[in-house]
Amino acid sequence: MPTSREGHEPDHHPTTTILHRGGGAGDASAGDSGAPPTRQVWVPGPVIVGAGPSGLATAACLKARGVPSLVLEKDPCVAASWRHRTYERLRLHLPRCFCELPLAPFPPGTPPYPTRDQFVAYLDGYARAFGIEPRLGARVRSAAYDAAIGFWRVTVDEDDAEGGGAAATTTEFVSRWLVVATGENAEPAWPEGVEGMDGYRGVAMHTSSYKKGDEFRGKNVLVVGCGNSGMEVSLDLCNNGARASMVVRDKLHVLPREILGISTFGLSVFLLRWLPIKRVDSLLLFFSRLILGDTEKYGLPRPKIGPFQVKSSTGKTPVLDIGALRKIKCGEIKVVPAINRFTGNNGVEFTDGHREDFDAVIFATGYKSNVPSWLKSCIIACEYVNKYGQLDIHTYNC
Repeated sequence: MPTSREGHEPDHHPTTTILHRGGGAGDASAGDSGAPPTRQVWVPGPVIVGAGPSGLATAACLKARGVPSLVLEKDPCVAASWRHRTYERLRLHLPRCFCELPLAPFPPGTPPYPTRDQFVAYLDGYARAFGIEPRLGARVRSAAYDAAIGFWRVTVDEDDAEGGGAAATTTEFVSRWLVVATGENAEPAWPEGVEGMDGYRGVAMHTSSYKKGDEFRGKNVLVVGCGNSGMEVSLDLCNNGARASMVVRDKLHVLPREILGISTFGLSVFLLRWLPIKRVDSLLLFFSRLILGDTEKYGLPRPKIGPFQVKSSTGKTPVLDIGALRKIKCGEIKVVPAINRFTGNNGVEFTDGHREDFDAVIFATGYKSNVPSWLKSCIIACEYVNKYGQLDIHTYNC
């Protein structure tokens, strides 16, 4: 059962029924315009958009209950973000018990904090174990609820699976249910309105394209962003012989990954069951100061409210330190203020007035969802219990 595009046959899926195949003599959509043929396919179960961890888990849980589904994935493999848009030395922030998917634990011998490759192998094995066969290379163009018939219409463009240059086909899947499992990190977010950015002549990339620090050995590298990605990329650069500087614009909470040998995240989840969020924040900050010291002395001021209050009110996740703070303390990673402007060629001017040349700039500026670009004409209210044990309700007006 394939987890990549190789050997995948897109023309038929065991859980679909073709209602209409376009391109015939009476099909106006084919005509003489050269438009790709359009098919209409009925799906008896849910259509799931995305073959990452959430999409695979949803499909597996449905299948365990005898419910068929169709998984659509725009990339040529499952877990594409983990496989292709993360750096090579990445390890999961959280212990494996919080990262495993329903109905299948990690294989025996998996370390407490799995590597990227171990997690990808786990997801591949998960798809095989539950017989999940996503429709790969299927990019959703639009999805809209048709109130007249009570079904979703999901329009998908698919390239030729064999790569022979044939025109893409367009298929409309019709289903009573639509599951959006594309995550919040589908597309890189780039900063806007930075003066002179277009004139920068060094290497500029988003962290989604960053692979390993070896490529920057001996170079002066600026990392823009101080969240978990920015901290970890800065550490990887530093550990591989690059001179790393990290832009810190906002206040942030840095927490140790473990407290007294216990996962900080696991401890927090346990405490939130019994204590109010402010009390949990107070305990976390007490232990953080005890273990990490005063981060403000090193250019990392903390917000006035605690880490879980910040997460609840703004969605901003605290940083779990895996070694970057030690490098900051000893000066191997330099903390710099926000960028004022790029000054041409390789120059960068900061808001404190000082200027410096950088061989490369890596933007750890986060991601954004691509759902609003294709989910049409609907208001969706998503209600779920988040990883902190709290009820989240998100409303999307599409």
